[in-house]
Amino acid sequence: MSDVECSFDDASCLSPQSPGSPSPTRKQNKETTFTINCVTFPHPDAMPEQQLLKPSEWSYCDYFWTDKKDPQGNSTVSGFEILLQKQLKGKQMQKEMAEFIRERIKIEEEYAKNLSKLSQNSLAAQEEGTLGESWSQLKKSLADEAEVHLKFSSKLQAEVEKPLLNFRENFKKDMKKYDHHIADLRKQLVSRYASVEKARKALSERQKDLEMKTQQLEIKLSNKTEEEIKKARRKSTQAGDDLMRCVDLYNQAQSKWFEEMVTTSLELERLEVERVEMIRQHLCQYTQLRHETDMFNQSTVEPVDQLLQKVDPAKDRELWVKEHKTGNIRPVDMEI
Repeated sequence: MSDVECSFDDASCLSPQSPGSPSPTRKQNKETTFTINCVTFPHPDAMPEQQLLKPSEWSYCDYFWTDKKDPQGNSTVSGFEILLQKQLKGKQMQKEMAEFIRERIKIEEEYAKNLSKLSQNSLAAQEEGTLGESWSQLKKSLADEAEVHLKFSSKLQAEVEKPLLNFRENFKKDMKKYDHHIADLRKQLVSRYASVEKARKALSERQKDLEMKTQQLEIKLSNKTEEEIKKARRKSTQAGDDLMRCVDLYNQAQSKWFEEMVTTSLELERLEVERVEMIRQHLCQYTQLRHETDMFNQSTVEPVDQLLQKVDPAKDRELWVKEHKTGNIRPVDMEI
């Protein structure tokens, strides 16, 4: 969780609980609703099943309303925090993909360098005839292939690596803004819930005080006047009004948090779709460049293939003999 976000499983956000009472993070309320970490949900036995906001879409706005137990400890992680973690992980994966493409570029550059160097090697440079021509063309094809791989590496950098690196440069800053916004609304909700519990406790005390004074007056254990009873009743009524006001403010805060959760989660969903589509597009560009490279590489060896088809041992023998012959008069028998 961010350092500005409070721990919502903290018992301080709820009313004090006596030993043996229900868990402080889960409070029943007349069996129609229950509260988890200061957020109120309908009790499944008291209300009909809710309809999803976006049925059949597995949308973020439908599945991240409750907090999740952190497997690393006893704290909880909000559903919105899980969505943020997904976004940040996506950004990290995008960065690692760019690093992967960078390594691919280095391999291409090194390969091109070695091909170019090999093309200048003098091995078998004295081969002659049609085979010698083919051998020379093969060596030249290495230089051509080296150029193809250099162009491939250059296009990879410009059309794949760079876009992956530069996509949403201010992404983390934007995510932090969303985090703070929702966290502030959740903090306000926690505060409103604490006020409700405080008002609920105050009303309970006023009601007990009124009941006790009324009983004392009835059995004449006290000289309390009816005026004091009226005063206690007014305080009890005021406490009830305060509770209603606090509940209303709580509901307003929860409604605002709900609306912003829906809006922001849908925005995060849109951003994730956009990220996936962007990466898919540039990986498709990678495969397209790869196909083009194969095609260009094929073109570099086509002249070699053509010359190899023309290699003629007889022709080579003819050319070599013409250049190196020492005489065509054959020896004859010696005469006496």
